[in-house]
Amino acid sequence: MSANTPKQQTVSDFGQHALATVQEMRERARQHIESGAVTEDYKADRSQVIGILNEVLATELVCMLRYKSHYYRASGINSEAIKPEFLQHAQEAQQHADMVAARIVQLNGAPDFNPAALTSRSRSEYKQPGTLTEMIREDLIAERIAVEFYTEIIYWLGDGDLTTRKVMQDILAVEAQHAQDMKELLGRLTDTEKRVRSS
Repeated sequence: MSANTPKQQTVSDFGQHALATVQEMRERARQHIESGAVTEDYKADRSQVIGILNEVLATELVCMLRYKSHYYRASGINSEAIKPEFLQHAQEAQQHADMVAARIVQLNGAPDFNPAALTSRSRSEYKQPGTLTEMIREDLIAERIAVEFYTEIIYWLGDGDLTTRKVMQDILAVEAQHAQDMKELLGRLTDTEKRVRSS
């Protein structure tokens, strides 16, 4: 082999971390099987991640309850056009709660559904505004909180827990759309109210 000939690389030589051999991987998979999906390569503080995910779970459950409340309590001439949006957001918040609860279980934790502690663990508030405009405004505030909170979690996780980070990225994308939906609804409703007052 001449001095200019590049060294032959195996698959395990590429990248920053060497890949395990087949035998190494098989042996590691047999160790600590009671840990399920949590392997030696898990770098985050699992108890901290579970604690934060339980805050996310509470936030999503409170959001689901708030949207459901708004769906059933909304009234007035504009409510029929807006109620389906409330219901869709409630259903998606429930899906997010299910995703987070499933991930907590994968991390060998316990999802905390205790109703008594939901509002204290939730980052968003549960309020009962009287008008449709106030409902949308409260929902927009809650969505903005979720977007900020979930973005912080994604940065905080870094490469320590790639699966949880992916779950949070997927949820964040929907929350950003929810915030946009509420912003547009609020703008349309405010414009309608202005026209009515000026007529």
